[in-house]
This record gives sequence, C-alpha cells and structure tokens, in this order.
Amino acid sequence: MALQKFTRLFKKGNTAIIGMIHLKSLPGTPRNRLKVEDITEIACTEAEGYKKLGIDGILIENMHDLPYMHSNEVSHEITASMTTTCYQIRKDCPDIPLGIQVLSGANKQALAIALATGLDFIRAEGFVFAHIADEGMMNACAGELLRYRKQIGAENIQIFTDIKKKHSSHALTCDVEITDTAKAAEFFLSDGVVITGGATGDPASVEELKAVQNVVDIPVLIGSGVTEDNLHEYSCANGIIVGSSFKMEGKWFEEVDFNRVQRFMNKARMLESKKLTSSES
Repeated sequence: MALQKFTRLFKKGNTAIIGMIHLKSLPGTPRNRLKVEDITEIACTEAEGYKKLGIDGILIENMHDLPYMHSNEVSHEITASMTTTCYQIRKDCPDIPLGIQVLSGANKQALAIALATGLDFIRAEGFVFAHIADEGMMNACAGELLRYRKQIGAENIQIFTDIKKKHSSHALTCDVEITDTAKAAEFFLSDGVVITGGATGDPASVEELKAVQNVVDIPVLIGSGVTEDNLHEYSCANGIIVGSSFKMEGKWFEEVDFNRVQRFMNKARMLESKKLTSSES
C-alpha cells in the first residue's frame, strides 16, 4: 500500500530524485537578514530551476535557522513564514510533489503547513525510538503525530520518517539494529523510512539500505550524501533526497548550482535507462 502511494505520488517506478530548498534564515532566528517576501522569492526561483531540469520532487526546509529550536518550541513566526513561502511555491509548481520538514522535530507544524498549502508529504524526525539530537532529547512521536494527522483531515499527506537520524547519538538504542528500527516504523504506519549518514552531506551506508529494503515493504529513501559520483550505489532506493550535492562546491549553505543539478539528473536518467533496458532483456 505505502509503495503504491509513493509510486502514484512521484509518478515513476524507479528512484525519485527530491531536491532540497534550504530557506534563508527566517524571522526571529539569529542569522535572519531578509524579509519573508525576499526569502520566498529566492525559494521560488530555486523551485522553478528544479522544475525546468525535471526534478521528481522538492523538499522545503528551514535549514538556515541555526541554532534549531526543539519541536513545540518552534515559534509561530516560523510556521507562518514557511506557510507563506510554501503556498507560493505550490502556486508556481502545481504539478510537482512538494514536501516540508520543520527543524527540529516540529512534525505537527510541518503537517499543518502541508495541509494549509497543499503539499504532499513531510519528513519527520523522532518517529520511533528516542535519541539524543544536538537540540536535546528527541522522543518518539508516531502515535501523537498520526492521531494529529487524522484529527486535521490530512491523511492524504505522506509522512517519511528518519531512522537512526544524522546529527544524533543513538546510544540509548545501540542494541536496536537499523533493520529493527525500520520494522518498528513500518509497524507504526510510516509511509516510508529515510536512511542517512552521520551528518549533513555524509553518505549513507549502502549495506544498511539493502538490509532495510529486505525487511520492510514500505519505501526506503536516502537522506544524505548522494553525489553524481556515487549515485549508482543508491539506484535501488525508492527515493533520494539531495541537498549538499546540488549546491556550489557541494556545500549545503551555498546557493543552488543548476549546472550540478543538470549533471546529476542526466546521470540519474542514464542509470534509469540502464535499469529499464536490463529488466526488459
């Protein structure tokens, strides 16, 4: 069921490439320098560039809001600002799957924004099993989050959930393998799990990707570290979320380099064509 929903959303049976839009620092955050309308304009320009290059989906995130607040402490101006920006991106890109992540662990806020602006999915932290993030203790939220989704009538919005999340200590659950974490997320009705490396831009383990795919029947996405050079190693994933590799010099805090995006997408299409040819022979 989850795999079918994923395929319907991204309209392809092969690996969906999802490009990141890292919003400039939002109002109230230490590095904020721009008005919301200027932040929105930059984000819409990036979305338009992605659309022209045939990206399969876009994920919007408040990555520049350093240091991040923890879940319920994420304040109203962040939710309001992201709602304004997401609404305009959806208006400009009506046919591309769009998602949102609100850092850090503000999964309810993400669902509310997605519902209000017509987005298709969210990326959620802390869905199953507690861990220690750099913002502090992150408790599991699956039961509360899915009940909230039901209550606000947002069941059409898919929730892709990080497991053994980057920038976190998992000492509390060191006796729980990533495959067990994935199975728990599936049992708790996740629409797909996201595997990452240890930090932003770090490659995820190919072995973990294959191991997780062997034990769950939901989409498995890669959430960090995929580049044009290693893309072939992850071509069995259902989706790949790309941020750093699409930026100038491969650094997440730089501007989007659409030449890098073009080369990446060309490589992705070449690999997809090879897979189709191989399956037909």
